[in-house]
Amino acid sequence: METWRNRVALVTGASMGIGYITCKNLAKHGIKVVGCARSAEKLKDLEEQIVENGGQFLSIICDLRKQDDIMEIWGGVDICINNAGLSLDAPIINGDFSSWENMWQVNVMALCLCTRESVKMMRANGVDDGHIININSLSGHRCGKAHFYSATKHAVTALTEGIRWELREINSHIKITSISPGLVKTNFAYTAVGEAAAEECYSTRQSLDPQDIANAIETVLSYPSHVQVSEMMIRPTEQVV
Repeated sequence: METWRNRVALVTGASMGIGYITCKNLAKHGIKVVGCARSAEKLKDLEEQIVENGGQFLSIICDLRKQDDIMEIWGGVDICINNAGLSLDAPIINGDFSSWENMWQVNVMALCLCTRESVKMMRANGVDDGHIININSLSGHRCGKAHFYSATKHAVTALTEGIRWELREINSHIKITSISPGLVKTNFAYTAVGEAAAEECYSTRQSLDPQDIANAIETVLSYPSHVQVSEMMIRPTEQVV
C-alpha cells in the first residue's frame, strides 16, 4: 500500500457500512481520503475519528442522484471507490417508478459519472496507475427476489468489463475492479427490506463484516502494476448462493 501513500481516494457512500470502514482503512495507510455522502453528521463523525488517528479526510455532502452534485465535487483523484448503493422493495408488476429510478440513478448512473470524471482527472494529471473499484454484489451475477436491484448490479458487472475494454483501447494502465460481496451486516438490509426482516436475516444467517470488504479493497490495491483483478466474489462461508 506504500504506492498509494499521500495520494487521493474518493469513496462514495462514505457515511456508513462498507464505505465508512473503507475510509478509515485507507486513511490508516496514509491515503488522503475524500468521503462523499448525504449525511453531514455522519461524515463529521468519520472525519473526527480519522483525524484523531493522524489521517487526512475531506468530507463532501453530495446526493448521487443529482448530476450537478456529482460534478461539483471533482478534483484530482488517484483511486475512485464507487461504493454507494441502494436497494428498495420495488417489484415490476405493482412497483413504484420513483423507487426504480432512485436505484438506477445511485447504482448505475452515479457510478458511470464518477468513473468518467475520475478517469478524466487521472488522465489530465498524468495518473496512469489509477484504480476504479466498483462495489458490486453477488446479485450482479444471479437474480434474487429483489430483481430490479439485481438488474442494476448486473449492469455494474457489464459496465466494469466494458470500461476495462475502453481503458485498454486508449492505452491506459488505469485499472478497474468489481468486488461482489454476499451478505454483509450493514444498515443496507434495513433500507431494503425493513427492520424486522433485516433482524431476522442477520440473526439466522452468517454474514460478512464491512471490514472484510475493506480488507478486500486493500488486497486489490496492493497488487503490482502488471496485475489486474477484474472481479472478486466474496461470500460468507455458509452462504450457498
